[in-house]
Amino acid sequence: MLAALGLSPEDEAVYSLLVRRAQAGPDELGDALRMPTAAVEATLSHLLACGLVKRGSDGVFSVAPPAVALGALISERRNALRSAELALVTLAEDYRGAVAGRTIDELIEVVTGVDAVRHRFAQVQQAARTEVRSFVTLPFIAVPPGSNAVESVAVDQGVRFRVVVDRPALAEPGVVAQTLESLRSGVQVRVVESLPIKLILADAELALVPLTATPGGEPGAVLLHRTGLLAAMDALFEVVWRHAHPLELTASASLTEDAGAGTDAPTELDRRILALLLAGLTDQVVAAQLDLSLRTLQRRLRHLMDLAGVETRMQLGWYAARHGWA
Repeated sequence: MLAALGLSPEDEAVYSLLVRRAQAGPDELGDALRMPTAAVEATLSHLLACGLVKRGSDGVFSVAPPAVALGALISERRNALRSAELALVTLAEDYRGAVAGRTIDELIEVVTGVDAVRHRFAQVQQAARTEVRSFVTLPFIAVPPGSNAVESVAVDQGVRFRVVVDRPALAEPGVVAQTLESLRSGVQVRVVESLPIKLILADAELALVPLTATPGGEPGAVLLHRTGLLAAMDALFEVVWRHAHPLELTASASLTEDAGAGTDAPTELDRRILALLLAGLTDQVVAAQLDLSLRTLQRRLRHLMDLAGVETRMQLGWYAARHGWA
């Protein structure tokens, strides 16, 4: 908890115990924490310097009121972060000014090798302050489904994610599961028939565009800074996003073949089936992604058509969209 304030695990352990005991000596704290007395004394000295503890004339330590002492440390950290943000703005402006005079070679960086592409992919996301946008299409080489650990961290930090997936990629093993996880964390996902390229954009500052790898050759990518080509990638994403089909899947229930049989409302499984079918996937692909038999899938669809009082799948799609089933 106190690591964000620059304290070590030892600092936190000694301080927390002292809070609970009100006052204690180094020997007593060392016995309770199974730490050498010398280590406890060094830790107490650091806490004393931070203003978190007080030492009496008898050598016994007690804590300063946490609301006051910790509040002061938090204020210091907050002020330091504000200063860092102001410095970042200044540095960013200096960087833009420097970029204006850079050559094409400096504005476009070619990255080769799986590890290098994967590293740049993570860096682009980490550089985003407000939004990350991406195209997801085949093949998966540097960043296979389920391996993008940066996404969830960035989302937790308030970065918006918009992702467009093409249908062939959505049909690959593991992609639907990863999409469910992304949707659950707040990522916006849309689907299109096909995408011309892979792409990831950080705000309007950086873009990474994978290059087509030759058979047996190393994969590569191009990292774009603020250039006309980056502006073109920005515009391309927005055009595709406007025409893509929103994908909304609920992911709170486990899947079973008999889930919801005999009910008078669509189950979580039914909603997943409808969402994937409305995204354009075939019966065979939907069944494979949801680990269902084709017969079970078709039985669930027949049940939904009966619930909606319709005779065709087109009518079912219209009814499902109108009544919020998918």
